[in-house]
Amino acid sequence: MYQKNIKHYFDWAATSPADEDILRSSLETTLAVWGNASSIHTTGKEARGLLESVRKRCADVLEVSSDKLFFTSGGTESDHIPLLSVLNRPQKGTVLISSLEHPAIRNEAEELKKCGWKVAIIPSNEAGIITADAVISKLTDDTVLVCVMAVNNETGAIQPVYEIADALTHAAKGKRRAKLHVDSVQAAGKIPLDLSYAGIDSAAFSAHKICGPRGAGLLYLSDPVEPFLRGGGQEKNIRSGTENIYGALAFSKCLERYYINKKNIQAAERAIQQQKYTHDFLKKLSEIKGCSVIPSVRLEISCENEYSPWVVQVSFNNIPGQVMLRALDAEGFCISTGSACSSRKNDRPVLKAMNVDTSIRENAVRFSFGPHTTEEAMNELVEKTAEIAGRFNR
Repeated sequence: MYQKNIKHYFDWAATSPADEDILRSSLETTLAVWGNASSIHTTGKEARGLLESVRKRCADVLEVSSDKLFFTSGGTESDHIPLLSVLNRPQKGTVLISSLEHPAIRNEAEELKKCGWKVAIIPSNEAGIITADAVISKLTDDTVLVCVMAVNNETGAIQPVYEIADALTHAAKGKRRAKLHVDSVQAAGKIPLDLSYAGIDSAAFSAHKICGPRGAGLLYLSDPVEPFLRGGGQEKNIRSGTENIYGALAFSKCLERYYINKKNIQAAERAIQQQKYTHDFLKKLSEIKGCSVIPSVRLEISCENEYSPWVVQVSFNNIPGQVMLRALDAEGFCISTGSACSSRKNDRPVLKAMNVDTSIRENAVRFSFGPHTTEEAMNELVEKTAEIAGRFNR
């Protein structure tokens, strides 16, 4: 794998450096198998065979049936398909979204309002967690869909999606329950996931978050939905458009390499290793004068398993987030101030939803890691961050 400056790249939550061997081998395969999978001639059938074998590979990794997986253009589209499917319902109702969702969910939900749907926001607690009780407190008789992400892309908070699924089932009392959609983009390859858990109705994935190509995604559906967008009927009419077989193939290989399951011992061991790295990293950061860990409860050992070790959010007194970002960038370290989709905006809705103080919000930065991040590089990041922070907090 060749990637320039990967050692000091700490913005893996925005995108990951692609695995060159996977992209090259996938490209070589699809240069040879280049047909349209919807064509019924020999070349098309060959492409269809490859696509379905790739779907089966993904299903084996995710431990679900292959007929429940649909290839998309990325995490955003995989979020949109379940969300927009409600527009086909004859009766308008309510959609619940957590206050911590990615813009792919949060901004699209605003469009549903324009179509006459009610959108209710599920509040977060100050630890950045959406509890099952908070979900139920917003549930109404006409709620048809609930959206709660698996791992927050800014704080790393692991949401209790299984508890939420159980709570929705219990609240339904045998009647039709609200569907639960889980944005799993920051969870794949980072924490264990059980897609077959009863009550998880859909989940979104993106290849470029786990060393795959941009423009390739995956949608899990426990049961088919009625798609709002129509076209040629590919992917069983769930996602029309000529399939990106190259992207799907590369994604399947990345899932095999990085997804955490019983068969992938190496990925599981790497996640445990990262837990130690991040524990030490947070301890050293917290000792820097003027540093605040967001949320502060994350420093408690009892809370470690409630946060992904791959994402850390902190704030420094007297240093706006953009200033820290540029100062580190000048030293060759890549970080971010939050979601890449909102990096040019000063608004921090996730931190605002957690009731984080305004000054701390404005100074917040995110460090995020991946499977190729080393402990040595993380130590160098702490040292350089401490050096910069010292210039502003003497």
